[in-house]
Amino acid sequence: MFIVILLSVYTKLAAQTNDTVPKPRQDSVMISDPQKKSLNYKSLIVPAVFIGYGVASLKVDELKQLNSSTRHEISEHQPDHIRLDNYTQYAPAVLVYELNAAGIKGKHNFRDRTIIYATSQLISASMVVPLKHIVKEERPDQSNNLSFPSGHTATAFSSAHFMFREYKDTHFWLSISGYSLAVFTGVYRTLNDKHWVGDVIAGAGFGILSTELAYWLYPKINSLFGGKNKKTSTAIIPFYQDKSIGIGLVKSF
Repeated sequence: MFIVILLSVYTKLAAQTNDTVPKPRQDSVMISDPQKKSLNYKSLIVPAVFIGYGVASLKVDELKQLNSSTRHEISEHQPDHIRLDNYTQYAPAVLVYELNAAGIKGKHNFRDRTIIYATSQLISASMVVPLKHIVKEERPDQSNNLSFPSGHTATAFSSAHFMFREYKDTHFWLSISGYSLAVFTGVYRTLNDKHWVGDVIAGAGFGILSTELAYWLYPKINSLFGGKNKKTSTAIIPFYQDKSIGIGLVKSF
């Protein structure tokens, strides 16, 4: 509920600025709208609150008690464990590509949005993975000490926010639909006894933050992949899943 309320505030703020944002030319070789050179502080409010809550939940007794009581309530009505959260974390990003393929164009073309999404995943992993090993919080199921923050939730919210940023100027209600899948992922990380509530909320914050940083860094990173004059591009997408580290390669022509 906490996540949903703050996301509602976030999307309302975005809706208020929609009238002043020029409509981008869609799916061109390169988007002609100039990219912002500085971060909008309003875009950092929600991730900062989420991350702050998650960090506080590690030390504040009242929030630690909320973690424990929530897990107790879940355990009394424990559903069968399902692993859909392993897939729904990527679903919003996949939808962006499917919608573009179906003719519902977003803000960027294939090349540009792939660079942005790859960057967001790299930033997310660079924050989440080290923190897991620094904090060493034990998971609710006691399987290991890598509970904080939730990597699945970070991926889910970075994917959902990627969908939001791609479609908010042209299909606003469609753009926020990805958050429902992200919330589902976070909820099921707690239902599957893999994370405390604080881990999930912090993961949501890191996910949104990573995508915001990816869009901010895009103009600089774009130059590394050919700038305006190249017709080919390559994106390297690192991932960390279930103690496994890998790298994906995407090349467009």
